[in-house]
Amino acid sequence: MNWLKNYVRPKIRSFLGKKRDVPENMWIKDPVSGRMVFYKDVEANLWVMPESGHHMRMPADARLKYLFDHGEYEEIELPDVPVDPLKFSDQKRYVDRLKASRGKTGRKDAMLAARGRIHEAPAVVAVQDFAFMGGSMGMAVGEAIITAVNHAINRRAAFVLFTASGGARMQEGILSLMQMPRTTIALTELKEAGLPFIVVLTHPTTGGVTASYAMLGDVHLAEPGALIGFAGPRVIEQTIREKLPEGFQRAEYLLEHGMVDAVVPRGEQRDVIGRLLRLFMGLPPLPARAAKPGAAVETDAAEGAATPETAQEEAASPAEGAGEASSPDAVATKAAAEGDTEASAAAEAQPPAEDAPEKADVSTANDKAKG
Repeated sequence: MNWLKNYVRPKIRSFLGKKRDVPENMWIKDPVSGRMVFYKDVEANLWVMPESGHHMRMPADARLKYLFDHGEYEEIELPDVPVDPLKFSDQKRYVDRLKASRGKTGRKDAMLAARGRIHEAPAVVAVQDFAFMGGSMGMAVGEAIITAVNHAINRRAAFVLFTASGGARMQEGILSLMQMPRTTIALTELKEAGLPFIVVLTHPTTGGVTASYAMLGDVHLAEPGALIGFAGPRVIEQTIREKLPEGFQRAEYLLEHGMVDAVVPRGEQRDVIGRLLRLFMGLPPLPARAAKPGAAVETDAAEGAATPETAQEEAASPAEGAGEASSPDAVATKAAAEGDTEASAAAEAQPPAEDAPEKADVSTANDKAKG
């Protein structure tokens, strides 16, 4: 039997070729419907399940590429912070946890910041990456927010923040909690500079993040189904020993109780944020189709508005009730109402049409009297 295992089987495998390894993440299970969805379909749909509309966690760089005009942005270099200042260790050393998260995400910490334009409005965007230690807030996250806010102030740009965090990072102790007042002071300076601050609450946003910068925005948007709160619902139920209402701490529940301004699906966030930025920064609204990169600008005529060309055509074409409007007084009144001062003056200078027949009748009577 050895010759079958050692000779025949390897020959057959070499003849058929090597078995292709299938990546484990080729298919993603929809948490709502339970169906398997090809990951490229989910990625193309902004990491939203096509059938159920369930919002999966979106990578930070993919969110920035979607949000900025034409997907173009410049990443902001964030300052380094001391690594493991408390020499913390639980089941695993904090240094080892950082190393594992950095190898998994390819980033130094849980915050990514970039600058660019959204609907042609200057903006600085910071995104909290839940894949890095649950997006927990430590010294690096605090420094990242302060750096991003300073960039926004120096460039007179709006500041947009996407939150996704389990709260403060316990491995940094009091140094993590100190980021709550530090970021609050930075956002106060942004407000004093007269620049807008928009927060998009994604799943989940809890703990010290909710208790600080996540609830200090001018406008608070939330993704559908996002868990938003300080303590989790399980902890609250165990504390008060009561059953919480259905959908408690979810985005829709918070919208009903006035904690957020709107629940916006991911595919609409870019347009909503762009319109808000232009509104707060005193910029005129963009045409409907100009908001999408590469799309043709929709004309006002398509919406039924009067353009200069259509106004000229309407002015040249005879209006209804032409008999009444053809008199000089009617023309002057219409011209004045339309703001056409030249036409109004010309109409007033024109002699009344009724005077001509009267003068003709007087001259005829005089001739008869002389005869």
